[in-house]
Amino acid sequence: MVILNKIYTRTGDEGTTSLGTGERVKKHSLRIAAYGTIDETNASIGLVRLHTQNDANIDSMLARIQNDLFDLGADLCAPDNGEKLEYTPLRITQAQVDRLESEIDQLNSELSPLRSFVLPGGSAAAASLHLARTISRRAERLIVELDEMENEPVGAVVIKYINRLSDFFFVASRYLNQKGESDVLWVPGQNQ
Repeated sequence: MVILNKIYTRTGDEGTTSLGTGERVKKHSLRIAAYGTIDETNASIGLVRLHTQNDANIDSMLARIQNDLFDLGADLCAPDNGEKLEYTPLRITQAQVDRLESEIDQLNSELSPLRSFVLPGGSAAAASLHLARTISRRAERLIVELDEMENEPVGAVVIKYINRLSDFFFVASRYLNQKGESDVLWVPGQNQ
């Protein structure tokens, strides 16, 4: 259980922070940037949910995703270097990926096939989901870059989850745009 009695600790005043392993790293390290961008994705979902209160199904999916993103951040915060920790670190699981895929399939089954790329827009909820999608894609790029670094392990399931997440946001945006009817479609060369 997390207990936060005091918000500031002054331990980061010199530009470092602690990982879940206890190791101190620079605040600009790639690992911190990766899970910081996961946090940014989560905050953007909070804004999306201001527009999804009338759709209990989508809103509950987004609430689960917000919780998953805290799990994912915790996973990234305690890299598995093979060292024994004093606690069992939280890890993203395949079941979380499977649930996300199932929800994507459920929403996508009600959409007509796309015949053009979709521009961010339509409803406020859909536009907000597109923003969350782009932030999650940035998080994915950072996570993959981190995984390719020596001595910076990332769980394979973390990469799967973050890859599926942007797909979820895309499909959910179309679903909320009246099942794709209000999508804003790209018209190649329209303004040439």
